[in-house]
Amino acid sequence: MSAYNDRLETKFIHSSTSHDHTEHNTGAVNVPIYLSSTYHQKNFDQFGPYDYSRSGNPTRQILEDTIADLEGGQRGLAFASGMAAISAAFMLLSAGDHALVSKDVYGGTYRLITEMLGKYNIEHTFVNMTDLHETSSAIQPNTRVLYVETPSNPCLNITDIEGIVKLAKANDCLTFVDNTFMTPLYQNPLQLGADVVLHSATKFLSGHSDIIAGLAVTKTEELGEQLAFIQNSFGSILGVQDAYQLIQGIKTLGARLSQSSETAEKIAVHLNAYSLISEVYYPGLSFHDGYPIHARQSKGSGALLSFRLPNKPAAKAFVENIRLPVFAVSLGAVESILSCPATMSHAAMPEKEREARGITDGLLRLSVGLEHADDLIQDIDQALEAATQGMNTKGILL
Repeated sequence: MSAYNDRLETKFIHSSTSHDHTEHNTGAVNVPIYLSSTYHQKNFDQFGPYDYSRSGNPTRQILEDTIADLEGGQRGLAFASGMAAISAAFMLLSAGDHALVSKDVYGGTYRLITEMLGKYNIEHTFVNMTDLHETSSAIQPNTRVLYVETPSNPCLNITDIEGIVKLAKANDCLTFVDNTFMTPLYQNPLQLGADVVLHSATKFLSGHSDIIAGLAVTKTEELGEQLAFIQNSFGSILGVQDAYQLIQGIKTLGARLSQSSETAEKIAVHLNAYSLISEVYYPGLSFHDGYPIHARQSKGSGALLSFRLPNKPAAKAFVENIRLPVFAVSLGAVESILSCPATMSHAAMPEKEREARGITDGLLRLSVGLEHADDLIQDIDQALEAATQGMNTKGILL
């Protein structure tokens, strides 16, 4: 344990190099990439710390130790994708168990829960976790996990993590929190009492749209051992070169997310002034329903926002006229990424379920990158103007 209480921005850069997994300290400022599937054992009766890279790799171990340090947990685990991490976490459950899940979750999580868990006789209920009374009422005798996404995807609803944790502990349940949007820079669920924190590290932690990765951190070593057993058994590990690239991405997270978040707030305020846009979702806006809770449990508002246009034709016109943001699946990169959740991130969710969650055809999600704020706002203005010009007085695209 270090005697220094470095801030996260400093830890992002130095945490990975503070873990020495080499026999000889070379002084290299970057961790080595261990391209080895197997490891020579020097003793017949006693093996070393590594034997086969599915079970452990020194480069991946450095990444896992780094994310555990950043999240304040006991054990970190690196997976082949965010969904691999989430799936492994749900495998902590057994047949006959029940999971209580945030009503508005990422489409891939929704697909896993509705299409896969039932095959293993694991039950689920979706609930509005922004309402603690509704959540409490939905807990069943066999409930074992309360699964939280806050801010949620894509409408950025806010769940009171400490409130959920109290309900979970009172009912002998675990609390899982997807922390992809906030990252350790802005939100630390384990410090608020959660048991497992999950990341699609493809997004802000990596930041460059170049790898697919997932991370999990456990509050206790015991839970970490259980999750590590599942990871090893299923073989859903992160490759060593991707682990190295993710370590490099994490080093710049503080600077990247701080700048992107500052720009995102400017854009959210700007969009809110447009009559064509009926709603802007961003937890940094004082009129956001979850603003007080988010301000209490987080240190920043993040670089992601969503906004609602009247209909699909209006959204289509906006997308086809925007110049700078990439229109693509994913988020959290140095380039701004614009997406349509109804046809992208939440396409796996039936239309009726999407609409019940506010995921209409006119809803767009913007992940703000590192472009100059003025350039992005100017680009948004011209795209909105093009969309507006195509609307008649009844709000129908001509």
